[in-house]
Amino acid sequence: MKQFLSDNAARVHPAVWDAMRAADAPQSPYDGDGVSQRMDEAFGELFGQPCTALWVATGTAANCLALSTMVQPHGGVVCHREAHIEMDEGGAPGFYLHGAKLLLAEGESAKLTPDTIRAAIDPIRDDVHQVQPHAISITQASEYGCVYRPAELAAIGALARERGLGLHMDGARFANAAAFLGCSAAEAVGPADALSFGFVKNGGMTAEAIIFFDQALADVARYRRKRAGHLQSKGRFLAAQLLAMVEGDVWLGNARSANDAAQAIASCAADRLIHAVEANELFVRCSASERSALRAQGFDFYDWGSDAARFVTAWNTTAEDAQALGRAVAAL
Repeated sequence: MKQFLSDNAARVHPAVWDAMRAADAPQSPYDGDGVSQRMDEAFGELFGQPCTALWVATGTAANCLALSTMVQPHGGVVCHREAHIEMDEGGAPGFYLHGAKLLLAEGESAKLTPDTIRAAIDPIRDDVHQVQPHAISITQASEYGCVYRPAELAAIGALARERGLGLHMDGARFANAAAFLGCSAAEAVGPADALSFGFVKNGGMTAEAIIFFDQALADVARYRRKRAGHLQSKGRFLAAQLLAMVEGDVWLGNARSANDAAQAIASCAADRLIHAVEANELFVRCSASERSALRAQGFDFYDWGSDAARFVTAWNTTAEDAQALGRAVAAL
């Protein structure tokens, strides 16, 4: 099968394997090893500002632990109604945030705007009988593969500051967004207080990073990471994966490859595209019989409702496979 099911299914990048083998030596446990100790500096260089980088094992943990530093149990998180934390994390935000509520907002292509955020929070009375917003969570790139521009991030950040709200970015596909924008990592993250920096979808194995630009939040997160069971005793293997991707810009090269493959398919899909293709996801109008025809030709992908398909490219998607899918879609 030609794999377009998910970038989670992609191969682990060789640099990650090499780094893990190199880390297989006696070291201090937990995050006291030399590899983990290099993370703050490496990510600080990437973002051009001081930050604290903590490894965890999953993107769900990264999102929820980051948000837990900003949101009290009686508070709420504003997010898009199709955000991953709402649709695909099995109630983990409520678990990690001890019952805090997700306040759902609208927005085209699963992106929030200041207006849609205000529409969600302005009707909330400022009294103890209603859940008060404590943070905003946005996804870069969005659940439909669409990217926030720096000006959009700045506008949401200004609203967050005006209302005294924390700003979290779910960056499961942050690399793909940065590659599309062609800007610095700092511009792609904008004014976020914390970023869940995705690696597993981009050639990593078992490591994700939470990047804190607010040291006070990082200090809280260290305790909550331990309490949540994510302080691994051999954390050097997680740190090694992350550094292998960041040092030498492997993370960005991988994302560019995935984005290029998506564009090759998009160029053949024409008016079947439901959303703009700005990262490595394509949402394509396909009937049930058309999807069956594609699968019969050896393409693996997810159905998206009753009349669409989702195709996801990865760092190791070959040009040949992308072109083959593009031709197959064009021939439907």
